Order: sequence, then C-alpha cells, then structure tokens
Amino acid sequence: MGMEHGPVTGNVFNIQRYSLHDGPGIRTVVFMKGCPLRCKWCSNPESWLAAREMYYDASKCIGTEACGLCLSACGRSAVSKDSGSGKVKIDRRDCIQGCLDCTLVCPSKSLDVYGRLMTVEEVLKIADQDSMFYTRSGGGLTLSGGEATAQIEFAEALLAGAKRRRIHTAIETCGYSPWDHFSRLLPNLDIIHYDLKLLNEKAHTQFTGVSPHRIRDNLERLSRSFERSRIVVRTPVIPGFNDSAEAIAEIAEFVGSLGGICHELLKYHRYGSAKYDFLGRTYELGQRELSEEQFAALSGLAAQYLQ
Repeated sequence: MGMEHGPVTGNVFNIQRYSLHDGPGIRTVVFMKGCPLRCKWCSNPESWLAAREMYYDASKCIGTEACGLCLSACGRSAVSKDSGSGKVKIDRRDCIQGCLDCTLVCPSKSLDVYGRLMTVEEVLKIADQDSMFYTRSGGGLTLSGGEATAQIEFAEALLAGAKRRRIHTAIETCGYSPWDHFSRLLPNLDIIHYDLKLLNEKAHTQFTGVSPHRIRDNLERLSRSFERSRIVVRTPVIPGFNDSAEAIAEIAEFVGSLGGICHELLKYHRYGSAKYDFLGRTYELGQRELSEEQFAALSGLAAQYLQ
C-alpha cells in the first residue's frame, strides 16, 4: 500500500479581499509567512518567521487588575505586570514563541497570533467567493508575503488549483529563491511582480540581509523562461538606501537591457512600522521621508530606460 498524504497546508497571516494594487483588476491576496530577507523598511515584519508568532498590542490590553489571565497562563513568567501602565509587558528573552498559551486566554485579543494554518481548499474557497469580481474586472488570485516561494508546495498547489478554476494568477516575490522553485510555479502563473531593490552588493546586504546576486540572476533567467510582458519589476524607493539617481539609473538600465519588461518605482511609506512594536522589534529607519518631488524625478529617470 502507498503512503497516504493529507491535504497540502500553508501558514497564512492575512487574506486581503478586493485588493486593487496587487495585479490587474480586483484581487484576493494571500499573504504567506516566511521570508529570507530582513528589509529594514518591511511593512510586513510579521511575515519574516515561517512559524506562527505571538504579538502584543498594548492599546487593546484591559489591564492586570481587570483581567490578568495571561500572567498565570505563561509558564515561564515572560508575561508580567507593567507597574507604570497597569497593563502587561512581554520579556521576549523568556518567551517561547511556539507556546502561544497567553493568546488563548486573552479576552481583548491584545495578545494574539500572526499566522494560521490553512489548506489549499480553504484558501480557494475564499477565492471562489470573489470570482464574480474577477470576471468583471480581470482580477484574480495573488500570492504574496513574506515570500510566496518560501512555502513552495503550498504555493504550487494554490496556483494549480486556481488555474483549474480558471482564475487569473499572480505572485509577488523578492526573487531570492532557488531557481527550481520558480520553475515549478511558472506553468500556472499569469503575472510575476518581481522586487529589484538595488544592485550594489554592500548596501543591499546591509539593508536586506542578503546579496542581490541571486535576485539579479533569477530575473535574467525569468526573462528567458517567461513572457516578458507579464513580468513587472518593482523597485521600492527607500531613503538612505536607493534614493539616489545613480542607484535608480543602474537598476533601470539593467531592467531595460532585458527588453520588454515593465519597471515601476514604489514610494516609501511607514504603514507597517507599528507592527514592529507589537513584535518587540525596532523599526530602524525611524522618521525618514521621501519627498514627492524626489520620487517624481527618480520615476522620470527610470522611465528613460524603458524600451
């Protein structure tokens, strides 16, 4: 007898319905946990770890006098009373992230979890509910993250299932994956949104934790293996990282040399910075800004290299 296998599952931290910014038309975006990069500006820091992860939103805590259930639920005393605010504080050095016991008893959900294990069918059932919007708008399903290719079996099964339902498919990727991960997804992909942040190795490694070489090589390989008109290269413009004319010109020239690939710049924002505090981390870019005038000038510069 052959070995029986259960349904394919993946760790999802959000499903955003009716999105207008993650591919053509109205889309359902599946945000998957796990990412090989640690970008200092990341708007989804809850995506970094592949496992489920506890977070604490102090604004929702009703206080230890009114509640305090989490204090006794934690077996390592990582949750304690904050004498100043009357709420709780988390010592992440003693916290076992996989435990999550405190989140089970918190009535206000100030202690909660990023990440939910879902089957392919559970995700596609949500997509099916939005199918009428796909038909009318030219939309579909987008896999994002984190890094969608980090959960390759789940991503592959999701895209194949969507195609069986005749749903338009897309992924958003940082490009830092083994090539065979991409090759497994290509047969069921309609569009690839590909991040290319910088080509300078020193700065790229400093701000993201990895070298850009694999990302550049994979993009070159994709340009030979996938229809170029269905590849969209995106460059987030980050203050102090790649907001110079030299950096943007180098990226745009490289993308232009591949021929037929769309390239767009994305303006820096701090929308996810509050989540760093929820996770006990520091948002390292602080209060940096990118002016509209500077972004417009860099966008005009990049457009000169489009073929």
